[in-house]
Amino acid sequence: MPIPVIDLFAGPGGLGEGFSALTFGGQRAFKIQLSIEKDVHAHRTLELRAFVREFAPSQAPGDYYDYLAGKITRDKLFELYPAEAGQASNEAWHAELGSKKNPDTEVDERIRSALRQTDDWILIGGPPCQAYSLAGRSRRINDPEFAADEKHFLYKEYLRILAFHQPPVFVMENVKGLLSAKVGQQSIFERILRDLTNAPLAFGKRSDLQYRLMPLTVGAGGELTGQFQPEDFVVRAEDYGIPQARHRIIVLGVRSDIANKPDLLERAHRTTVSETIGDLPRLRSGLSKEKDSAEAWRDAVREITKAKWLNNGRISAELQKEIVTAASRVGAELTRGDQYLERHAAPAHHRAWFSDAKLNGICNHESRGHIIADLHRYLFAASFARCFGRSPLLEDLPEDLLPKHENVPAALKETKFNDRFRVQLADKPSTTVVSHISKDGHYYIHYDPTQCRSLTVREAARLQTFPDNYFFEGPRTEQYKQVGNAVPPLLAKQIAKIVSKI
Repeated sequence: MPIPVIDLFAGPGGLGEGFSALTFGGQRAFKIQLSIEKDVHAHRTLELRAFVREFAPSQAPGDYYDYLAGKITRDKLFELYPAEAGQASNEAWHAELGSKKNPDTEVDERIRSALRQTDDWILIGGPPCQAYSLAGRSRRINDPEFAADEKHFLYKEYLRILAFHQPPVFVMENVKGLLSAKVGQQSIFERILRDLTNAPLAFGKRSDLQYRLMPLTVGAGGELTGQFQPEDFVVRAEDYGIPQARHRIIVLGVRSDIANKPDLLERAHRTTVSETIGDLPRLRSGLSKEKDSAEAWRDAVREITKAKWLNNGRISAELQKEIVTAASRVGAELTRGDQYLERHAAPAHHRAWFSDAKLNGICNHESRGHIIADLHRYLFAASFARCFGRSPLLEDLPEDLLPKHENVPAALKETKFNDRFRVQLADKPSTTVVSHISKDGHYYIHYDPTQCRSLTVREAARLQTFPDNYFFEGPRTEQYKQVGNAVPPLLAKQIAKIVSKI
């Protein structure tokens, strides 16, 4: 029997996907019985994936692929498979923890109903982290409402369920910025660790059961003594085969009546950006404030060769040649992609994980539009990265390419946020994919200057290790948010393997 899983703050389901993907003898080791998510678009993605998992691994019906290709509607798909659609609706619950709309009594009843009196089950998830993030705190450090922000304490909703339902094992994920977060003079993370160790006590309940909190990557010293530092709970995803330098806190909790000692994550080959997205169809970006066409886009990009800054002798001859060569190769043959492209794709690494022979296409691979000035910045930045093996800083840009933004002078002077045009280098793991990718593409510039664009949702999803048949619902901006907020499923699968042994 698969081990039941309750997934809180599930987002589009990255953590749950990893647990669901672990199989033994063709059978799933875990079954998501209930996932809770408040965002409407993420919930739709979550529900669709729950529908897919109602079928045996790799046995989703052909009608599912017809939906991805836009041949039938979602309603029609669910109408064709009412039993599976009903189960998916029960599993993926559109609800907000800690709200009056969804009181604790309702949440507890849903959990009890999903578990069906099973004692052996897993709790997973991570509370929203906006208030914990370093960027969020830097923007709000003088905000008088910051200390009262409820997002500081949403972990208590996770903690309450831990205290009242006491699963044998739990996994909690959050941002690395939590390590330095404080309310007043108190470290939030140290307080969370104390609460997690004795969750019932945090709610005034007496219990003989506590939790041993275990890191997944700590060295021999901490393992022998059992004395772990807060930093020990940080997992650097790029060390475990994830094509992204994503550093997150992951706490594994094992109930005190269980003696099993968990394994550690096993280090793996560092996977690069080009190994992960290099097989996807080349696309052009669009013109966002001009009449867009392939020819107009090509001509707008090629205008860079007439720029005064390119020919005034202030940039190196090597870079000048790279820019001119790239511009000359920009043509009008590329499309902007679509929500579904009938193209074959097979990445150089993790091919079995990403690919699905039944898919016969690529989902969510559609480029954004950019203003002409940004097209030139992107081409410059990608060419610079090819020449020098790093992404340019603002100080590397010609003055004419600097954005007309009030923060630019300070960024140049203080070197703060001076990497706002960041190329994802082809031969390295990407930088962290976060929800900010939904706002603009400046931090996620494609390494190929002839495409002159930011990453698509599918490219970001590849870097997050979502399988190619994982479809993201909602407008494109919302798709980006879902991808950026997720736990990489391939990392989650490795964690699931450790949990399954416990």
